[in-house]
Amino acid sequence: MIRRPDPHPGEARTVPIARRAGSQSGQAAVEVVGMLPLLALAGAAVLQLLAAGVAREYAGHAAEAGAIALGDGRDARDAARAAIPEWSRRRLEVDVDGRRVKVRLRPPAMLGSVGDLLATEATADAGPAA
Repeated sequence: MIRRPDPHPGEARTVPIARRAGSQSGQAAVEVVGMLPLLALAGAAVLQLLAAGVAREYAGHAAEAGAIALGDGRDARDAARAAIPEWSRRRLEVDVDGRRVKVRLRPPAMLGSVGDLLATEATADAGPAA
């Protein structure tokens, strides 16, 4: 057996790729696990913003339905509540002032204070009295 001299004496030898891959995948797994809470928080924030957008649309529908009912001589509060899905009715506040219907709707939220912060209002006018 012939021994060849080391071309780079004193330098550290490299570890075979197969050995390095195992430690790299372990580190990647730890990094992914560490990012999970951040990803969950970002997902929750996106869902909360979507819920706020839906609440804004529902508030507009409820205000218009209340104003139409008011113009037809019906109860504006009942019409506004009937215009939105049942799960959101308990978060709805309806105020009737003359021929104007104003609604405030809080979106569903994991924290009550966030729902209050993202609450939306809409107003509709029933027009001049007939």
